[in-house]
Amino acid sequence: MKKKTLLVAFSTQKGGIGKSALTVLMAGYFHYVKGYNVGVVDCDYAQFSIFNMRERDRKIATTVNHYKLMVFNQLKNEGRKPYPILKSMPMQAVSTAEKMMQGSDTDLDVIFFDLPGTLNSEGILSTLSMMDYIFSPISADRMVLQSTLEFASLLNENIISTAKGNIQGLYLLWNQVDGREKTDLYDTYEDIISELGLPVMKNFLPDTKRFRHELSEEIKPVFRCTLLPTDKQLIKGSNVDLLADEIEEIIKLNADGKEG
Repeated sequence: MKKKTLLVAFSTQKGGIGKSALTVLMAGYFHYVKGYNVGVVDCDYAQFSIFNMRERDRKIATTVNHYKLMVFNQLKNEGRKPYPILKSMPMQAVSTAEKMMQGSDTDLDVIFFDLPGTLNSEGILSTLSMMDYIFSPISADRMVLQSTLEFASLLNENIISTAKGNIQGLYLLWNQVDGREKTDLYDTYEDIISELGLPVMKNFLPDTKRFRHELSEEIKPVFRCTLLPTDKQLIKGSNVDLLADEIEEIIKLNADGKEG
């Protein structure tokens, strides 16, 4: 019996909070490190930043021998082809995912969606309701937090609590955390979030320059790439591995890449 492919969205109501970067990091870690079969649907209209990143990555990997060899060895030694990426308008995201599943030569364990958070996008509410899980990155910026809480509360009240969609869980995730900020600020915010009945993930992503390291013609360790896993040395202290473990547990995937 063919197992269900999980649909997991990263969505917020504010731009610039690292939603696309988070999608790439989690897709890469689940696919290249954990060994799951992953797909990505990029609904970040009109930038399509992940789809365009793949195009840049491919161009560099075919012109710089160092990276060409890395991609070749990954395929030869690990048997990991690059995960598929399709771009889509938000209202067509699920049908695009279905086309991806139909065209894949392996059963996909999980498809990650980079979705716009604004509910003004046509069809976005319907698309969000069809996700199995939603993760919303937040920061300690009052405007970002307020906007995301309004967005999450609306989904919670209109879809999750009424069981009108497929959403099994919606989780807030601290991103771009400044280590110099006092923890009591976050404790105060989490008290407010708790009163709204919204869960916050245990792990967070720090604000660090390494998150900006993409594939380039300059040969150096790579952090964010659609063709290769994050460099093992750069992963240390980034919390990417810890966050991936927590998401894996939440969405109930086991070590065999099958739904638990």
